[in-house]
Amino acid sequence: MTAVSALETARELLAEFPVVDGHNDLPWALRQQVRYDLDARDIAVDQSAHLHTDLARLRAGGVGAQYWSVYVRSDLPDAVPATLEQIDCVRQLQARYADTLRPALTAADMEAARAEGRIASLMGAEGGHSIANSLATLRALYTLGVRYMTLTHNDNNDWADSATDEPGVGGLSAFGREVVREMNREGMLVDLSHVAATTMRDALDTSTAPVIFSHSSSRAVCDHPRNIPDDVLERLPANGGMAMVTFVPKFVLQAAVDWTAAADENMRAHGFHHLETTPEAMKVHRAFEERTPRPAATVATVADHLDHMREVAGIDHLGIGGDYDGTAFTPDGLTDVSGYPNLIAELLDRGWSRPDLAKLTWRNAVRVLGAAEDVARDLQATRGPSNATLESLDG
Repeated sequence: MTAVSALETARELLAEFPVVDGHNDLPWALRQQVRYDLDARDIAVDQSAHLHTDLARLRAGGVGAQYWSVYVRSDLPDAVPATLEQIDCVRQLQARYADTLRPALTAADMEAARAEGRIASLMGAEGGHSIANSLATLRALYTLGVRYMTLTHNDNNDWADSATDEPGVGGLSAFGREVVREMNREGMLVDLSHVAATTMRDALDTSTAPVIFSHSSSRAVCDHPRNIPDDVLERLPANGGMAMVTFVPKFVLQAAVDWTAAADENMRAHGFHHLETTPEAMKVHRAFEERTPRPAATVATVADHLDHMREVAGIDHLGIGGDYDGTAFTPDGLTDVSGYPNLIAELLDRGWSRPDLAKLTWRNAVRVLGAAEDVARDLQATRGPSNATLESLDG
C-alpha cells in the first residue's frame, strides 16, 4: 500500500471507528498555563503554539472519545480540592464546546456521541492520592463523572506502590485491595499505568472487572518501569482488560530511556534536581543536549510496541493513550492529537486488518467500560458501599 493510500484508508477507517484516547492532560496544562482561563486558551482556535490539543486537531486526528486526565501532583497538600478543580475544568470545556464535546459516563454515551458526530468526553483521575484514603471520596469522584482512577502516579501512596518509587507496601495493601473492590462496585475502571509490577499483579488478583492501562507501552520492547511486563500482558485476556499504548519517547524508545538517565545524572552532577527548570538548570540541560542530541522516537517506534503487545495479549486487549499535553516531547509523526492517522497508516502497512484496527481505536475501549458497568450492576445487587478505612485494614 502506498503512503498516500494508507493514510487515506486510515482516515476513512477513523471516520467510522474513531480513536478512543485513554489519557490527555489538557486540564492540567490549562491550570499551569492560564489557571483555567479558557478565553486565554480557547481550544476552538489553533493552540499549536501552546498545546498539543485543540478541537480542530482532535477532528483531524480522528478522535471520537477522549478521557481527560483530572490529574494533580502527588505532593500537593490539598489533592482532593485540586482534583475537583480539574473536574470543574472538564465540565467547563464540555459546556463551552457542547457542539463538539459530548459528556459521556457510559459505553452507551460513547456510542451516542459517535452517532451524533461529537467527541465523547470522559474523565480519569490520575493517582490514588486524589481520594485521600477515603472510599467515600472515591464514590464522590465517580458521582462527578470520573470513570477510571490510576492507582498511583509517580510516587507511592499509603496503599499502593508506584513504578517509579521505592517499594512500600509490596504492591497493594489490604486497604488498596478494598479500593479496587470498591472501584469494581462503582463501575470505575482500575487503571494500572504508573503502578509497580507488584501492584499490577495484586490488582489483577483482586479485580472482578476489566482493568486498563490508560497510557503504558511494552517493557519487553523498551525496558522502562512505566511499561507493562509480558507476564502482566498475558493476563489481560482472562481479565478482559486492555493496554493503551502511549507515545512518550522516554517510555517507548530505549535510546531515549538511556539518554534521559544520562541527562538526569548530568543535572545531579551540576548540583540540580533532574526536574529543576530554573534558568541556571536549563542552561546546564541545554548544554548537555547540544553535546548529546536527544534520540527521536517515530511512528514506527510506537507501532513496534503494538505489534509486540498484540502478539502477547491479543488484539481484543489493546488501545491508544497518547499522553498529549502531559509530555514535553512527542514522536516524529505523532507531534499532537492530529497524528493518529499516521499510526493507523503505519499499522495498515504492517498488515493489520480493518477489523483489528477498529478494535484498537474504538471497540475495545467501549467494550471494557461496558463490562465494568455490568460488573458494578451485579455487585451493587449483592452488597452495599464499603466504609472501611486505611487504619481499620492496614493498622
